[in-house]
Amino acid sequence: MIRIEGIAAFVAVVEAGSVSEAARRLRLSKSVVSERLAELEKSLGGILLHRTTRKLTLTEDGTVFLERAARIVREIEEAAADMAERRGTLSGPIRIAAPVTFGRMHLGPALYPFLAKHPEIELTLDIDDRRVDAASDGYDAIIRNGPIADNRLVAWKLTRSRRLLCASPDYLARQGIPSSLADLNSHRGIFYTNRGVADWRFQTPEGAIVVRAKLALGINNGDMLRDAATAGLGIALLPAFIAGPAIREGRLAEIDVGHKPEAEFIYMAHPEGRNPSAKLRAIADHLKKSFGDPPYWDPAG
Repeated sequence: MIRIEGIAAFVAVVEAGSVSEAARRLRLSKSVVSERLAELEKSLGGILLHRTTRKLTLTEDGTVFLERAARIVREIEEAAADMAERRGTLSGPIRIAAPVTFGRMHLGPALYPFLAKHPEIELTLDIDDRRVDAASDGYDAIIRNGPIADNRLVAWKLTRSRRLLCASPDYLARQGIPSSLADLNSHRGIFYTNRGVADWRFQTPEGAIVVRAKLALGINNGDMLRDAATAGLGIALLPAFIAGPAIREGRLAEIDVGHKPEAEFIYMAHPEGRNPSAKLRAIADHLKKSFGDPPYWDPAG
């Protein structure tokens, strides 16, 4: 007899990449997860995973079984969530990924009162600046600042995200204040490496223009990007939710080059083909209200 616990364990192991990580997500011991996998394979009469000390790989049978197994697990979770919604409660597990700085500064403070109000929701919030693959990595949704080019995702706008070109007063005193897009070419730039050196896009009457300053430093974390700019290493293009406090305190100065950086948004995105659960929709609605439009961190937005 095939048990749903075994199917859920199999899907969790594949999405997590290891038995130990799957056990952590399922809040079970490694031995229980391993036992459920073994029982599932015995019931199916085939091997689903090749196990070594370093990695797990799907067998041909496992690859065929995974798609339907993942769909079964999702449908059961959605059915349970729908039942909870009918009772007027939001409950069950949900996994969301978000960038570090935004998560620390704004997402966490917005979510905490929501979770206190809905204690039956089991949220796993992964804070990481890498570009995660929502579908393959097993996330119900991701939070992202900036464009989403993945057509496998359905994106919901949470709020606007204005970006500010800025540098420390010390840097501008030493290197001069750029007043045009052309001036930026001779300045040192601090870039967010997850988006590359072509990230500086400005709106002009002729369309978007990409400016490439001289690379002074590349960093994949927003806090360190801001800190490098305040240390006088160069010019950075920062979201208002990161740069705002430093500008108000005088540690950074906003630079006007005659054109605004391209408009952006903060999104919540979920994998296409999955019906978003009631709790995911509720979280998105709560975040929209909490952030506001324009967002509270950027009154000038």
